[in-house]
Amino acid sequence: MRTLAKDTAKFSGKKVTVSGWLHKKRLLGGLNFINIRDRSGLVQILVEDKDQIEKLRGMQIGTVLSATGVVFSDERAPGGAELHDVSLEIIVPVKETPPIEIDKPLDHKPENLDTLFENRVIGLRNLQEITIFKIRSDVNRYIRNYLWSHDFTEIQTPKLLAEATEGGAEVFKLDYFGQEATLAQSPQLYKQIMVGVFERVFEIGPAFRAELSATTRHVSEVTMLDIEVGFIKGLDDVMDLVQDMVYDVVGKIKIDHGADLKKMNVTEIAIKPKFPRFTVAEIHELFTKANGRDTTKEKDLIPDEEKWICEYAKKKYDCEAVFATHFPIEAMKFYHSINPDDPKTVLWADLLFRGVEVATCPVREHHLAQLIEQMKQAGLDPEHPGYKHYLSAFKYGLPLHGGCGLGIDRFVQKITNLKNVKEAILFPRDINRLTP
Repeated sequence: MRTLAKDTAKFSGKKVTVSGWLHKKRLLGGLNFINIRDRSGLVQILVEDKDQIEKLRGMQIGTVLSATGVVFSDERAPGGAELHDVSLEIIVPVKETPPIEIDKPLDHKPENLDTLFENRVIGLRNLQEITIFKIRSDVNRYIRNYLWSHDFTEIQTPKLLAEATEGGAEVFKLDYFGQEATLAQSPQLYKQIMVGVFERVFEIGPAFRAELSATTRHVSEVTMLDIEVGFIKGLDDVMDLVQDMVYDVVGKIKIDHGADLKKMNVTEIAIKPKFPRFTVAEIHELFTKANGRDTTKEKDLIPDEEKWICEYAKKKYDCEAVFATHFPIEAMKFYHSINPDDPKTVLWADLLFRGVEVATCPVREHHLAQLIEQMKQAGLDPEHPGYKHYLSAFKYGLPLHGGCGLGIDRFVQKITNLKNVKEAILFPRDINRLTP
């Protein structure tokens, strides 16, 4: 029976078998140690018998093997125990030297990222990389659990569309059996449709953006959490939902992965149950006054403002999560709701976290006639087949609703203090990379 690395210490004095990948090898003559990695971590093996040492000759990192031996407690060893008096079985020999060393932290400096991504298949076996993506897996799990506990239904929507959701040119177009189709920029239209079915829905899935941007915050394929909720009263309801969910997720990560974050030298995340809220105009004014750069004419926040307001909120409120609210009407999407109390602004907020925008949180226009008018003003054709079924959902009744699109990649990047969003993606896609 196979024993996992993390459970080995429970069997002190007993014989067990562990199986996994050769992660590290130190052949020192009299004392020879190897580390075997499995899904739970590392276990250290002391190899003394010459015949067993001979089995390791020429075997490189990545060799698949089993080790059967007696467990000895040793606080210095990974997991607090190691195997002695072992018999080894080489299951899949690897004789080629790996292109990168995975038994020590990988260098994430900008100049090394191309090498990191080119060798991603091997590099992901590094313990630090594994930790990043275990945290990412748990972020998704905590989000799902939170939303399920609040009566949300998970949905999956099409990624091949007849029309660009957001409009504009930043879409991937392809031939679909003689028709022009696009890859979904978001599940926006479908999640709104589904409010008429379930009231509260969410999806975690891919979205595609044909942006010619080679920055630390842009990729061509992103993973988005999309939420839509009906029967809201206004923008505060949407912000409260997203705020409470993010606070819950970050809190669980800090508890369950606190030791991991500490090993990665991640600064303690400052977060409070209630996030500070500033209008976009207020942020422009605060930033302009503090930095001497006039941004008051900007329709959106510039990256420097996003970073600055999060630092400001951390110092003043001990919270690195901030809402920027009431964007100017010049920045609106056709499905946004205009603020009835200030028609120059939109009922739309962005969630900024540790210096970058991670989520948009608008209220939707749910009146059919006004929605059609806003589509026309945005240069979209309401008669286009790609919008026909979307509009029929409003024709047959949708309540006031709103939601959010939260970038999982950026959220994980900021939780783990990575410098580039691509580092939080298993196999990133950008304007220069389509493999591995």
